Amino acid sequence: MKRIGLLSDTHSYMDKNILSYFGECDEIWHAGDIGDLKVTDTIKAFKPLRCVYGNIDDAKARRTFPLDLRFEIEGLDVFMTHIGGYPGRYNKRVTEIFKTNPPGLFICGHSHIMKVMMDKKYGFLHMNPGACGHHGFHKMRTMARFTIDKGRVKDLQAIELGIRGYAQKKGDDSEE
Repeated sequence: MKRIGLLSDTHSYMDKNILSYFGECDEIWHAGDIGDLKVTDTIKAFKPLRCVYGNIDDAKARRTFPLDLRFEIEGLDVFMTHIGGYPGRYNKRVTEIFKTNPPGLFICGHSHIMKVMMDKKYGFLHMNPGACGHHGFHKMRTMARFTIDKGRVKDLQAIELGIRGYAQKKGDDSEE
């Protein structure tokens, strides 16, 4: 059994509040748009990290992290990328992968909108944790926490971190 913390679209923003939700997690997964690599350095100092780069990430992030990450954990085949879409509206690149080799769990970011849903066509669970940074059009900062046990996702929790921009309006970029 593994406890996972899932986030995306930090856009260079990391605060202690984000990590406080992941204290009991075994790993943290970042689904791209990291921004400054200080974000991933902070996460790696706290817990093991699995991460992909996103469309805003620079050459250094692209050398450090892959576009796609495919791995098995606790009997579950996981595929993570930043830009993927969602059931019925996947991009062409991931659709070709799903046609021949669908995962058990597909994770992406990019939309800044939290979505968790079954893909009935390809038979897997789709997750997008939304965005936990302050840049973008989202109103609520979100992320997720869940358990993987014997090939299944269990105990999924959607976490709302507060309204986007709230900490910046208070003049505090480090804590909420």
